[in-house]
Amino acid sequence: MRSELLARAEAIFAELDTMSMDERVETLNALRLALHRHSPFADEPVDCIVWVRAETVAGNDYNPNTVAPPEMRLLERSIRADGYTQPIVTFPDSGEDGRAHTVIDGFHRTRVGKECREVRERLHGYLPITAVKTDRIDIKDRMAATIRHNRARGVHGVLPMTDIVASLIRAGWSDTEVAKELGMDADEVLRFKQVSGLPELFKNHSYSRAWE
Repeated sequence: MRSELLARAEAIFAELDTMSMDERVETLNALRLALHRHSPFADEPVDCIVWVRAETVAGNDYNPNTVAPPEMRLLERSIRADGYTQPIVTFPDSGEDGRAHTVIDGFHRTRVGKECREVRERLHGYLPITAVKTDRIDIKDRMAATIRHNRARGVHGVLPMTDIVASLIRAGWSDTEVAKELGMDADEVLRFKQVSGLPELFKNHSYSRAWE
């Protein structure tokens, strides 16, 4: 059975070689998605990486992660020399601007693939992406996923992070939920709320006697 399946696969591979670049990518993506559906690791996003047109991938409007110019140059050098070793993490979008994939993690990897001519030409205008689980596409979940990806390695601006915390609390999360989902402790959440200066963020806050 195994040898028969491999023989069928080789026939498919031979047919791929006759296709145009776009047809080949589209067919390979379909095959990867089909394999993913039958994979014992189908719950893991990294099990399925597909290639999409770079112009269909766009950054989100809430990511507080920043990369200094020297690190950005190093990232570009790494991708030019070593290739893409990590996919761009996205969620599906049907925005009116034509994008089909919004970045959760990998905004700067996306920039390199779009802005570096050498990399863009090498990838024929495509970018490697994986998609988060389909139950993680609520805005709160997406924001939390971005912060979790960033916090261990990135640098967050205080004001953008304050906006994230404020947005999640306004969306209905408690301080405890924010702390748990973003890897913070209670004092960090409180400090961001204080920085915001927005009294509505404290309407459900329980004060200890030390505040009296």
